[in-house]
Amino acid sequence: MSALRWTRSAAGLGRVLRSPGPHRPPSEEGTFGGFCSSRRSSAASPREQHVLREWGHAELLEVLEARVRQLRAEGTPEMRVKKVQVDRPPQGHSSRWAQKLEAEKRVKQRRQKEVDQQKQALTQEFWTLHKEPKIWNKKLAGYLQPSKKGTPTNSEEKQLAQALQAALGRLSSREAEALARKKAKAVEAQILVLQQKFLAFFECCVCTGQVPLAHHVLVTHHNNGDRQQVLTLHMYNTVMLGWARKGSFRELVYVFLMLKDAGLSPDLCSYAAALQCMGRRDQDVRTIQRCLKQMMEEGFQPQLLFTDLVLEEEDRAALLRAVVKAEPAFRPPPQAPSPVNTSTLLKDIYSKEGPVSYPKLHLPLDTLQDLFYQQLHVELSSSVCVQSVEKAPVMSKEVIEARKTLQALREQWEVELLRVLRETKATMGRQAYEGQPTLYPFLCLLSEGEFVSILMQVLKVLPAQGEPLIQLAHNLGLRVLNRHLVKQKQVTNHVQKLGQRYSQYLQLLASDTQVGILKPHPAFTHLLETAAEPTLTFETTEVPMLCPPLPWTSLHSGAYLLSSTKLMRATEGTTQHQRLLEQCPPAQLHGPLDALTQLGNCAWRVNGHLLDLVLQIFRDKGCMPLGVPPPRSEAPRPARYQLPPGSTPVHKSELRKELARCLKVAREMHSLRSEALYRLSLAQHLRHRVFWLPHNMDFRGRTYPCPPHFNHLGSDLARALLEFAEGRPLGPRGLDWLKIHLINLTGLKKGDSLRMRLAFADEVMEEILDSADNPLTGRKWWMEADEPWQTLACCMEVAHAVRSPDPAAYISHLPVHQDGSCNGLQHYAALGRDSVGAASVNLTPSDLPQDVYREVATQVEEFRQQDAKEGLRVAQVLEGFISRKVVKQTVMTVVYGVTRYGGRLQIEKRLRELSDFPQEFVWEASHYLVRQVFKSLQEMFTSTRAIQHWLTESANLISHAGWPVEWVTPLGIPIIQPYHRESKVQVKGGLQSITLTSSVDESQKPNTLKQKNGFPPNFIHSLDSSHMMLTALHCYRKGLIFVSVHDCFWTHAADIPTMNEVCREQFVRLHSQPILEDLAKFLKKRFCSVSSIKSLKSSERALVTKLQETLQSLPKTGTFDLGQVIRSTYFFS
Repeated sequence: MSALRWTRSAAGLGRVLRSPGPHRPPSEEGTFGGFCSSRRSSAASPREQHVLREWGHAELLEVLEARVRQLRAEGTPEMRVKKVQVDRPPQGHSSRWAQKLEAEKRVKQRRQKEVDQQKQALTQEFWTLHKEPKIWNKKLAGYLQPSKKGTPTNSEEKQLAQALQAALGRLSSREAEALARKKAKAVEAQILVLQQKFLAFFECCVCTGQVPLAHHVLVTHHNNGDRQQVLTLHMYNTVMLGWARKGSFRELVYVFLMLKDAGLSPDLCSYAAALQCMGRRDQDVRTIQRCLKQMMEEGFQPQLLFTDLVLEEEDRAALLRAVVKAEPAFRPPPQAPSPVNTSTLLKDIYSKEGPVSYPKLHLPLDTLQDLFYQQLHVELSSSVCVQSVEKAPVMSKEVIEARKTLQALREQWEVELLRVLRETKATMGRQAYEGQPTLYPFLCLLSEGEFVSILMQVLKVLPAQGEPLIQLAHNLGLRVLNRHLVKQKQVTNHVQKLGQRYSQYLQLLASDTQVGILKPHPAFTHLLETAAEPTLTFETTEVPMLCPPLPWTSLHSGAYLLSSTKLMRATEGTTQHQRLLEQCPPAQLHGPLDALTQLGNCAWRVNGHLLDLVLQIFRDKGCMPLGVPPPRSEAPRPARYQLPPGSTPVHKSELRKELARCLKVAREMHSLRSEALYRLSLAQHLRHRVFWLPHNMDFRGRTYPCPPHFNHLGSDLARALLEFAEGRPLGPRGLDWLKIHLINLTGLKKGDSLRMRLAFADEVMEEILDSADNPLTGRKWWMEADEPWQTLACCMEVAHAVRSPDPAAYISHLPVHQDGSCNGLQHYAALGRDSVGAASVNLTPSDLPQDVYREVATQVEEFRQQDAKEGLRVAQVLEGFISRKVVKQTVMTVVYGVTRYGGRLQIEKRLRELSDFPQEFVWEASHYLVRQVFKSLQEMFTSTRAIQHWLTESANLISHAGWPVEWVTPLGIPIIQPYHRESKVQVKGGLQSITLTSSVDESQKPNTLKQKNGFPPNFIHSLDSSHMMLTALHCYRKGLIFVSVHDCFWTHAADIPTMNEVCREQFVRLHSQPILEDLAKFLKKRFCSVSSIKSLKSSERALVTKLQETLQSLPKTGTFDLGQVIRSTYFFS
């Protein structure tokens, strides 16, 4: 930063040295006339002019020397200054610039001193924090009077107990009405966001031990009648809980009095806080008994304290101590038996009848326990350093200097960040003292050094094109939260308990047991590229695990050992998903939780042979056709950067477009290269390890691996690098399935039967073996495949198998895939019992696979021929250009809600890829084709379009009435669409104010367009996730290793027949349920009940009436027999 400041200062000096005014003749212009003095230099004699000129040179040298000294003092790398012998100015002439720099230094020192004083004041609680509140209720205020200083202790305790008794009293009807009016006013005033800020502030204060500050802010706002409406019962309870854990009875009574004074009634949490405090300080029996008596009069039985509240172990012990002291016979209720999921779809999964063969991991118990401690060490260290696989640069003088400069700059930035962090904490602490809910307690979650470390890590990975500020803030927040949670678990005995529980879990798994944009400065980016540092740093949650993930047992427990992981990933700021999940009965989520656990239990390893080949290409300038991105140095460059004088506006416009195109391509190449670098570096880091990928899900129930950079959901290259760590013998038919899988990956025989594909594999066996033996020097047959890297990996596996003495005994580690045939349309056809549509997407048995994309292309061609005969020009131009490839993407995405506009863009892109198609007709042709594709689908899938229309219309009415669309999946996952109208939030910074837009603000009305367009595809996604989870659970019950990429299911080659059987059975079971009927019942209950519509306007009630009519008129269904799916070979193939 000093280097940049020096650059700016030098540039500023240059500007100052140039006279800002009009050019003057030499006789009127002194050497430093515009710099040192406003007097005309012609007033001085030639000798005086010579002396002033020498003084000017000396003064400039002093400026440079002073600046060098200042930079050295700040820790900037040493700068060499050429010494120049000049005459010093006479005594009495001081350097104004030297004085100015000295003055700046003094100001800086003074400011630093003020910051240190502020920090010291914060640390030593220099400020007087208010404890005694102003009580507006005169009756309650009387209880505060006797508790002044000097009152005898016993008398004070008695008065506090009386005050608590008064605060526990029930609200009168008049007070209750006043409270209702106050709540209504608060909602009208739209202070929900402010209330969230205050609640988060109080909770963080309690978490970091800043309870006096939280109490002070609470008192400050309670004492102000206008501000008091912001405070909620939850906030009072939070501060009370903080005092209860400290055993501070006086302060807790103060908060209780404020609570009652604000017109609020204590709830179960309020009583629990009071009793905890009494249990910690061994309060007298009568006070505890009065508290319990009042609690029971309010309808709260003591047993509820231990059943309805989530308590930490110490809190529970203190609470029990207080209750038992008042009622010696009291015993906490026994732990309720674990609830059992009662879903008909999961009945077989949780049945204790019939044979079960859950798979074991291939590793012994001792190895798994050792892996557990390795993963624990990784998570405790908070980050992982990985050696980069980028080609190491020649250690030239330039590279060495760049690394030294980078190191020096980082050291200086750490000092500067630490200074700014301390200043910010001091400022925010002062603002919190003034009653504002600032970030001060959040900045106390970690040490200052840890905060600086996190910021420096983020700076290392900041892309050259920048990163949206809101995304950057989100990532920073998650890193701080995870590190804080890990530290908290270290302080408590959580880690020890985790080891004990995890050891029991391993007994079940082990093989030897039984059952806004922020951009880095271009100079910094260039410096990073030149330095080419050899390591990459990742957060622990960005790296696969070294031991089996924790099983998902609740919303808050699963995946990583210590690091926090969300069960449901969602856009940052959305809380509605979490709220719905917390309201679910625990047993309702058993199926999804167990499915996530099963997917995460699959052990993986790196395909080392394939990785070596990829690294060879990656380090040799990459290869885009193979999905290995080249470095930015290979990006296209414009033919020229400037045009000659006199160029026409057309030429200038073309040059600007060319420059913009080259810049866009360069940025895309850099992004792809970085992504590949992360993936390959992690693969190299893990190449000799067994690792696991913990899973969670999105708001629709679709599952995803948690580590973002290296998983099986990536590209062809990413999938090819992964193998099952546990191998299984191919058995009698495994080799056949390997060959079929290989031909599927090439994309050469999509319309042929499985038998024909198998025969073709035998025909090209010579090419397969050549690809396996000489991937980069042979005939390179594998490079022509649709999925080249996976094809090559399969070629190698087939080669090993056919050359083994007994192919049936060969241990195969390669995952074999079975893909759904346009899976979204399969679900629609099953929902509507559409016989024609079902046949088109392979729900019915057939000798050859049906290709819905080719069928649509054929029908569109028939429409085109008719229009061409009638003389339509665009239809005539399209002759010979309508193919499966042109219409495939649009057909595939229609089921997921693509509009005609989006479909037209998709077709336009395909037409532009055709070199011989007349480009002047692209726009007109794409409009024509998208109409014909939609017309074809309307005729082929009548039930599908009817169901889509019914879903869209229902969502349209629900969102216009003011609600986001909700539903529950067949496996019990509650879904809510997070699409709201945009709200703007302004973030004020030191340099600029940034306005952020958010579409997840629940206080905003739903975005009607997104709600209605999103409902059909999101509903279908929730069905395909249900089908996948059912398949996963039943495969696990049968002893199979199973993973998925949405509608693509993976297992060992030998287990493909079993997985296919399970997959078809569960699809039939899923669609045998009354899915649309259940959806209509849920929507009617949720949005059309009396409680839901009583607060609506008359116009909104009319919409609800129309919604009721829509929900009662379900789409008509056809006569398709679902049982045919069981016999369909190409349903998944």
